Amino acid sequence: MAASEEALMWVEKYRPKKLDEVVGLKDIVESLKAFMKNPKTMPHLLFAGVPGTGKTTLALAIAHTLYGDSWRSFTLELNASDERGIDTVRDRIKDFSRYSRTGFGGNIPFALIILDESDQMTGPAQTALRRIMEVGSRTSRFILICNQSSKIIEPIQSRCAIFRFSRVDRQAMKDHLQSIAQKEHVTLLPEAADRIVDFSEGDLRHAINALQTASVYKEGCVDEKTVSLVIGEASPMQVQKMIRKALYGDFMEARKTMYDIMGSYGFSGTEIIRQVQREIFKMSDLTPQQKADLSGIIGEYDFRLTEGANSDIQLSALLAQFAKFGKGIEESYAEAK
Repeated sequence: MAASEEALMWVEKYRPKKLDEVVGLKDIVESLKAFMKNPKTMPHLLFAGVPGTGKTTLALAIAHTLYGDSWRSFTLELNASDERGIDTVRDRIKDFSRYSRTGFGGNIPFALIILDESDQMTGPAQTALRRIMEVGSRTSRFILICNQSSKIIEPIQSRCAIFRFSRVDRQAMKDHLQSIAQKEHVTLLPEAADRIVDFSEGDLRHAINALQTASVYKEGCVDEKTVSLVIGEASPMQVQKMIRKALYGDFMEARKTMYDIMGSYGFSGTEIIRQVQREIFKMSDLTPQQKADLSGIIGEYDFRLTEGANSDIQLSALLAQFAKFGKGIEESYAEAK
């Protein structure tokens, strides 16, 4: 393997170059394949969805499919958040899109312009872009990538085929991580893979980065403890222990566990609340209604923290509320008997 390839971040090293290699987007890929059979019919595209769901990867796979190894000569990549808005639209995009790409036997008579974070463009920049898309449709195709399609003006949306990306399926993500680990001669233990998937929350880019970092910490094998160190989260068992102690009425022990977690990992109050929320929904001894009620309590204290309240006081109050809630559960059980 070439040294330059060895030095690549795994996110780039294993970025798919073919549509069939893209993870977790089967329906979207099948729709795009229809355009690839007759590229002249391909419209402008708008990819919308949360980060890490494969939008940019799929756009680059389209470029590889259309132009092969020469894709860089026929593709312009821009990040709207790094540019100057309307000046970029009028200059760089306009200059690039005005030239007809008539190579490849005339089968692909257009250049490809990939505009990432297009929802960060100003209103005037989007208006200018709309005009360029309209006038230059014979010589260029745009792939607009955004997190929120609602921030793209309607005249642009109406000129695009819109594809909405959801978070990557849990099993598909685990399979992909195991595939990368195998190619890198790293053993990824199942519980460690679960931990990475939980942390990434459907963001495949975050998951791959976490795997690579963990592989450096412990060469040859990635276990759950290593992943916890890398991602900066407490052990799920430790957090669930804190929650259960509070629910069972042992407030002081729950509070002590909370301070142990804060001291060991350097967490902020918001980070602890986020993990408490996640672990509650994993606890099989709680009913769906109890989880919903506890989630409501968590939301109240999360809001207080975002308003600038003291973390220690609010987290202690949260555990006190959990203890009160747990007492209510015991009383309802006693009445039922």
